[in-house]
Amino acid sequence: MDSSDDLDASASQRKKRFHRHTPRQIQALEAMFKECPHPDEKQRMHLSRELGLEPRQIKFWFQNRRTQMKAQNERADNSSLRAENDRIRCENIAMKEALRRVACPTCSGPPDAEDSFFDEEKLRLENARLKDELYRISSIASKNLGSPIPHLPRAHRIPISSLSLSVGGHGVSPVHAPSLDIDLLSGSSPSAPPRSFPSAGISEEERSLMEDAASSAMAELIRLVQAEEPLWTKSENGDREILDSESYNRIFTGARNQPRDPDLRQEASRASCVAMTTAVSLVDMLMDSSKWMELFPTIVSKSRTIEVLSSGIGGRSGSLLLMYGELQVLSPVVSPRDFFFLRYCRQIDQSTWAIADVSRANPSPASPRCWKLPSGCVIQDMFNGYSKITWVEHVEVEERFPIHQLYRGLVMTGVAFGAQRWAATLRRSCERWSACSVTHGGDSGALSGDGKRSMMKLSQRMVSNFCASMSAGDGHRWTTTLSGPDDVGVRVAVHRSVDPGQPNGVVLSATTSVWLPIPPEIVFGFLSNEQTRPQWDVLSNGNSVQEVAHISSGQDPRNCISLLRGLNASESTMLILQESCTNPSGSLVVYAPIDIPAINVVMSGEDPSRLPLLPSGFAIVSDEGEFSGGNGSLVTVAFQILVSSLPSAKLNMESVGTVNNLISTTVQQIKAALNCPVV
Repeated sequence: MDSSDDLDASASQRKKRFHRHTPRQIQALEAMFKECPHPDEKQRMHLSRELGLEPRQIKFWFQNRRTQMKAQNERADNSSLRAENDRIRCENIAMKEALRRVACPTCSGPPDAEDSFFDEEKLRLENARLKDELYRISSIASKNLGSPIPHLPRAHRIPISSLSLSVGGHGVSPVHAPSLDIDLLSGSSPSAPPRSFPSAGISEEERSLMEDAASSAMAELIRLVQAEEPLWTKSENGDREILDSESYNRIFTGARNQPRDPDLRQEASRASCVAMTTAVSLVDMLMDSSKWMELFPTIVSKSRTIEVLSSGIGGRSGSLLLMYGELQVLSPVVSPRDFFFLRYCRQIDQSTWAIADVSRANPSPASPRCWKLPSGCVIQDMFNGYSKITWVEHVEVEERFPIHQLYRGLVMTGVAFGAQRWAATLRRSCERWSACSVTHGGDSGALSGDGKRSMMKLSQRMVSNFCASMSAGDGHRWTTTLSGPDDVGVRVAVHRSVDPGQPNGVVLSATTSVWLPIPPEIVFGFLSNEQTRPQWDVLSNGNSVQEVAHISSGQDPRNCISLLRGLNASESTMLILQESCTNPSGSLVVYAPIDIPAINVVMSGEDPSRLPLLPSGFAIVSDEGEFSGGNGSLVTVAFQILVSSLPSAKLNMESVGTVNNLISTTVQQIKAALNCPVV
């Protein structure tokens, strides 16, 4: 009996004791919360002594009060948003009713056929979405109530045969498709298998909203691809297609008619190209985040697939991904743009595919707002191993940081991140991969087919590493160490390298951008020619350079991979691997030292992925009129040096001074060799 009483007493002691604060204590705590919701330890100790409470009780009270306040604010925000949504919905209904009765002021006829067509398509999409939502709600109610719900029709595929894709007006003979029967609601086709999504923190309601956004983006992308004037107009010099904002706002819903945020700037362009790849191969690369970054190494500095919302058919048609991407210009003075976006793939017909992108909210409010409006590409097989790509890039951006004067023209005209750059880079990458697949050896005849492929893979990794080293994103915290005459200065960043493809230890990256009053073609030819290399290469000490191996990497003879050897050089065991590539959007000359034993391994055809490389080089783009009316060049010079092979080593000012001197001397020698005025 005594032992039972002891057990009851022990259990009673283990029960949690609740302490009710007195009105005076609550009043004092509330007064303090209004002044400081996050009191520090000193303030909590003061309250503890004043109110006769434990410091831990004070801490927990403030934590609970903050949670309560957050919940109240969220409920108020939700209520306000619901009211705002109801108001907007009523306004939309009133506007639609007014549009039905409106007449053209010039001819007293009905509204523009193009507008009415698209309004009809929007209503069809909305109707299908509501039916699909009603079907899901009915199914859930049936399960919970335990009784059947009267059958409701599921949303069916929406035929939009009038959107027959005719894009022949962009340089390739038109492809006449009989019709476009696009399943705009993923998984809504009766023949489609049931949808199954991975559970990674995204609710079913959010998934539904994402599917709707992707379907609408796909419909808008197809419309943008096939449209002509007045929606698309030529730039002043006639080399680019630019979206006419008034026509866009008039055609594509009333959302664009709202007052524009003055901090947001819109960029929209379209470009076409013919690439040496099949449509299916290109679709597979674009739907893989790693291959997407490899396809556009000069543009995409980071990429990641956050979640596969729908795997589609074989990972292609009907697949929907939530992705992240960071886009860059190869200069540390231009801020990168990062997007969280949906990527949706659809097969239009037997030979035509479409991939649409549209932004989702960026979870980091500190980042400048970069919003991708419906963008993407339509890919058409040409039945000869080639494909025709029409690319649309449409974004709204917030420039929180001033654009440096060197790159202001390039960015403000929309060229820096525009469709022309995407299309030109895509065509160049496909040419390179096509050259890599050729089985015969290099132009010099010294390489086997396996040796050539191994060399091209090593060079591809070198170029990708070089582009990543110039990113102005979070991965590189640039510090300006030396101001130049153009006020760009030398930017320095340090990181500890542990990747198998880089030397282990502390790596110093240094870069600067300069303007030269010389056309980009001349600058590229000067920097890529081994005969002129001694005129700018400080490390060659004026010694001549000889090309000992040559691999063509595209139709343009200037696109090539070279293996260089310095004549009369003291380091006879070292060679230089160099890749030179150019396309209408810009040029690269990238190189890295490599020892003879390592290059012998590569030339024998072995896997080069673990050979360490530390690339340096140049990125060259055309000046968009800021200084010379488009006749000059913007050149970014970048070097990487291994400060120490010990991961625990620290950067010293001697290394910074060395790299400053290296870049400054290189720039001065380039200007002198090209007869540029030295300011």
